[in-house]
Amino acid sequence: MNDNRKKDALNYHSMGQPGKIAVVPTKPTNTQRDLSLAYSPGVAEPCLEIEKDPENAYKYM
Repeated sequence: MNDNRKKDALNYHSMGQPGKIAVVPTKPTNTQRDLSLAYSPGVAEPCLEIEKDPENAYKYM
């Protein structure tokens, strides 16, 4: 790798927020109730429906 590309690559990977990929919520997570629906115990309900019919995985993404 030439010196300019090396310097540019190192600068690129050191700037801004750490990491290259971010995970962001696609559903509301503003309240305790939102979180209880997204995680335990709320996540069990769509899991049970998916167990009954795997096609439900596309409904409860």
